[in-house]
Amino acid sequence: MGTLWLIGMMGSGKTTVAALVGERLRRPVVDTDAVVAEQSGRSVAAWLVEDAAGFRAAERHAVAAVAGADAVVACGGGVVLDDASVATMRATGLVVWLEAPVEVLADRVGSGSGRPLLGADPEADLARIAAARLDRYRDAAHVTVAASGNPQDVAEEVMAAWASSS
Repeated sequence: MGTLWLIGMMGSGKTTVAALVGERLRRPVVDTDAVVAEQSGRSVAAWLVEDAAGFRAAERHAVAAVAGADAVVACGGGVVLDDASVATMRATGLVVWLEAPVEVLADRVGSGSGRPLLGADPEADLARIAAARLDRYRDAAHVTVAASGNPQDVAEEVMAAWASSS
């Protein structure tokens, strides 16, 4: 069946939903940000600030390493910025975009502490990032799932999309 890839903005619930879906499908769950941080010994926040291109290369490697595995993968929000990662994801499984309005994302990320792309006005920064990435998310995804609701309901929608793709 391949890999179930979850993409979306920070705060869309990728990590939470991946854990729920993985548990229900009895599949391992991989978080690409966690893999990159563990393998590099650097925090994602620090790495993105210091060397965004290097981070994207490491993320590309993490995507390639899990591609095709029977796993649920929560991808970093910017994975769609790398064409090679997108091509790998689309070719090896189902790519589900967890889409949520900026207001919901802002509420979930709060002050944006530990989020290197967010400054003094997280909601404005999220709006800018979301607008810049909108077409990339749309083009990368096979399916879009509304992610404004509670994680249990979002997980059910993701599992329905997965079941209908098989």
